[in-house]
Amino acid sequence: MNSNWLYSALLLVGLLVSVQLGFVLGKRLGRGADAGALSGAVFGLLGLLLAFAFSGATSRFEERRALITQEANAIGTAYLRLDLLPPDRQAGLRLAMQQYVQSRIDSYQAESPEARRKAAMQSAQLQQKIWTEATGAALATGNTAVLSLVASALNEMFDITTTRMAATHNHPPRIIDLMLFVLALMSALLAGVSMSSESRLPWLQIVVFAGVLVVTVFVIHDIEYPRLGFIRVDAADQLLIDTLHSFRTAR
Repeated sequence: MNSNWLYSALLLVGLLVSVQLGFVLGKRLGRGADAGALSGAVFGLLGLLLAFAFSGATSRFEERRALITQEANAIGTAYLRLDLLPPDRQAGLRLAMQQYVQSRIDSYQAESPEARRKAAMQSAQLQQKIWTEATGAALATGNTAVLSLVASALNEMFDITTTRMAATHNHPPRIIDLMLFVLALMSALLAGVSMSSESRLPWLQIVVFAGVLVVTVFVIHDIEYPRLGFIRVDAADQLLIDTLHSFRTAR
């Protein structure tokens, strides 16, 4: 979040400085009227890049929310499959499953990297414990169908953790941010050149333009990192919390 604020602040200052610089250059070169076509092309490219960035960010945001739903469904299915195991083995496994869900919630809601790593390690340990005990109990039934059903459900429950982790680190290359930054400054520079035929800069319009552009970029980055900013996927975590609550209140 801090990097987003810093990026936005630098972009805002850069835009205002670039407009002023373009205005001064245009006055010296006397080419204000000639920059209109070029400015339009650069602004068009900037708009296209913003559109792609916004579309990609929202797509990844929705994917991350959908993965939370998939994980909640996978956990619920695996928990129900425990009914197929011998009754004397179910209680311990149900408790381990509840601990596992809690660790999954903690791994995403942790406020510090250290707490996040600790919760992730606990999840991995519980995965191994649940797998060993559940498959052992399924083998004890002597029924291959039970083993297949339990193992497949656990596999899906564990695999979704890797998918969610990959989605968390799935972001566009940093060069895209740099390109967007440079292109925005170039657009502001050419805009300043185009306005050099005026006696003075219309600062109200310039500030509004810069503010709108900066807010747009800020929102794109905020959507891209939904655990850090104002736009978050925390509400979707309620599915896992409700799942855990249903486990604890069940028989």
